[in-house]
Amino acid sequence: MSRKSDTDWKHLAEMDDEAIATDDIPELDSAFFERARARVPAKQPVTLRIDEDVLQWFRSQGKGYQTRINKLPRLYMESQQSQR
Repeated sequence: MSRKSDTDWKHLAEMDDEAIATDDIPELDSAFFERARARVPAKQPVTLRIDEDVLQWFRSQGKGYQTRINKLPRLYMESQQSQR
């Protein structure tokens, strides 16, 4: 992130669920769950040139390194979309 968050994350983590105001959030009824579908984006295999040290660092983090690499361009894409 390019700027520091003003959120008091420690305070939020220590809050009891009952202290969180949810009166502006509608309840999800059974009709919602009947229509709900899990959607996983389709994967497209590509050849991508990544600096060797970057790739080695991701691999050193263990299983799932390709998924973690994919998250970075996704976050960038979503940040650019939200600015429009």
